[in-house]
Amino acid sequence: MISLEQVQLLEAKVAKAIEFVQNVTAENNKLSSERAGLQIKLDSYQKRIDELEVLIMRFKEDQSRIEDGIIAALDRLSQFEEAFESSLKDEKTAEKKPAVKREKTPETEPPKKTQAEMPSRKESKEFFEIKEAADRLLSDSFPTADEELDIF
Repeated sequence: MISLEQVQLLEAKVAKAIEFVQNVTAENNKLSSERAGLQIKLDSYQKRIDELEVLIMRFKEDQSRIEDGIIAALDRLSQFEEAFESSLKDEKTAEKKPAVKREKTPETEPPKKTQAEMPSRKESKEFFEIKEAADRLLSDSFPTADEELDIF
């Protein structure tokens, strides 16, 4: 038959098992709440990573636009320099041409320019091209007091 000692031993083991299950359940609840907290942190970190990736992409795009702007400005400067050098060469060439004799004119009438003294169409065109290029460079490169520097 079953003795009283065996029943008490069984009761002690059941109490111990119940206590163990309660401890494990409490620990499981604690770990679950920690997991939820860590999941919230992970989500916030992932959101921040996404924001930083967008910023990096924008930064790369801006850098690319800045590089393109600098290259375009350098190209415009090169064009301006070439046009200016061409203008100087044309001036030197025009100075080396022999002067045409002028006829005497009455004092009331201004002296008429000869064909050699008038600037050629090519020289006039180059002058206006140089002037336009310089105006574009100045208007693109130097901001007014109310503007920011724009190199794009």
